[in-house]
Amino acid sequence: MSLWEIFRQGDVVTRVVALVLLAMSVGSWVVILGKGWLLHQSRIDVARSTAAFWQCATVEEALHKLERFDRQQLVRPLVVATRSQAPGTLAGAGDRAQQLTRVLRDALHVVLRKLQFGQVLLATVGSTAPFVGLLGTVWGIYHALISISSAGQVTIDKIAAPVGEALIMTAAGLAVAIPAVLAYNVMGRVIGSIEADLEGFARDLRELTAHAVVSTTPSVATL
Repeated sequence: MSLWEIFRQGDVVTRVVALVLLAMSVGSWVVILGKGWLLHQSRIDVARSTAAFWQCATVEEALHKLERFDRQQLVRPLVVATRSQAPGTLAGAGDRAQQLTRVLRDALHVVLRKLQFGQVLLATVGSTAPFVGLLGTVWGIYHALISISSAGQVTIDKIAAPVGEALIMTAAGLAVAIPAVLAYNVMGRVIGSIEADLEGFARDLRELTAHAVVSTTPSVATL
């Protein structure tokens, strides 16, 4: 018996469970395919953008190059953040190195949220889909036992068909959960690698910018 026949012959609970599993499957595969492409492009962009940045003579030249290399906008926002100024406000108060730490941290959080998008959905589907399928199985077995008890005479053919139909819901739940769990783990490793590269670039960028500010500030002895 196909899933469509089980859905067509099932009651409200069976249909709701089937629709929830279908929605979970579609949502997870949209995230898997979309994020798979995003992370693939992001790894390339981060490697090319950071290499292009350090080969430039000035920050202005680097920003111009990053418009071409940083298609996912992961590296360029960090560079732009170091050029922000907020005179006359608390954000602009204090040491320049502290300001750079704050703006780079905020920009890095925005970039990482873009990479982390969809991970919660994959984790939720991977952890709940088996239980949703199990609910459909328990409900189907319950109705199968009710039908068998009302029939009076119990034979193996009367038990096998309805119980087998109910167990299909468990298999459907696992079929939805397993790709989500695998994708969550694989993408988590890729995101961690990209995050480490971005954090390293942000630290180097902070040191570069802070040193440039200090070197261009006249000392007291020269005043």
